[in-house]
Amino acid sequence: MTQAASLPKDALKELLCKNWMTHDAMWFANCLRECGIECANRINKAAIHDMSAVEIRRIRKAVGGDPTRSFDEFRLFFDAAMELATAKFMKYRYTSPARNLMRVEWKECFAYEGVKALGVADRYECGVMLRIDTWLDTLGIRYDVTPKITGCMMHTDGRCFRDYRFFFDR
Repeated sequence: MTQAASLPKDALKELLCKNWMTHDAMWFANCLRECGIECANRINKAAIHDMSAVEIRRIRKAVGGDPTRSFDEFRLFFDAAMELATAKFMKYRYTSPARNLMRVEWKECFAYEGVKALGVADRYECGVMLRIDTWLDTLGIRYDVTPKITGCMMHTDGRCFRDYRFFFDR
């Protein structure tokens, strides 16, 4: 057995997610240097949108189920999707304070730390929440989200959250 094969599943997932996010950060930084912040934001959001649509279809195929039937089924699916697609270093949490309602929040944000280090936090347009929005859109789940923000709440408010209200019948 190789050393890589002997890594615990959680350690392997954390490594793969960190590598993926490092690629994303390096891609953004190079695009920023070559094209400027407006172009980097536009291309970054387009790439996140397209990747997220493919990602959620793959996750749905892998875990099965129908997350569009009810809020309970959606929550089970969302739990599985977040477990597969995120890592501990991302430091987020989400709760369901009521039926058809979900709050996603960050006390810290890896993307914010990156754009702050690049000196463009004041002009960065968040791609992290776009990933979740695209998942929902791709699945055909009706929702409303507040607040509607394109910039970076971590930069303006020192925290980031979104409240998602879903329109499931049951």
